[in-house]
Amino acid sequence: LKDVCWVTEFEIGGVIMVAPTVLFALYITWKGRRDHADLMHNLAVVCWISANSTWMIGEFYGAQWGYNDAVTKPAARILFFVGLSFVVYYYAMRLAKKRSE
Repeated sequence: LKDVCWVTEFEIGGVIMVAPTVLFALYITWKGRRDHADLMHNLAVVCWISANSTWMIGEFYGAQWGYNDAVTKPAARILFFVGLSFVVYYYAMRLAKKRSE
């Protein structure tokens, strides 16, 4: 729903949906924390949703705050790369383990 609000430019709905979207992703991450694969992938999803939300808020309100998403886009990029690093780390460790066997 958050992304639907974003693409339809329904600002209030998009911002309201950030909290439940992130909280639900955190809940799923917490529930799957015992499985390393689930944990790493779900942490990446949390980062992706956070990055996506940051970018959306910047597009909605950046001009009103005196910038065009010049602050939020770099922050979103960092969150995207942090999420990617969870997945890369997981597969690098898996590959290293497979090679050592």
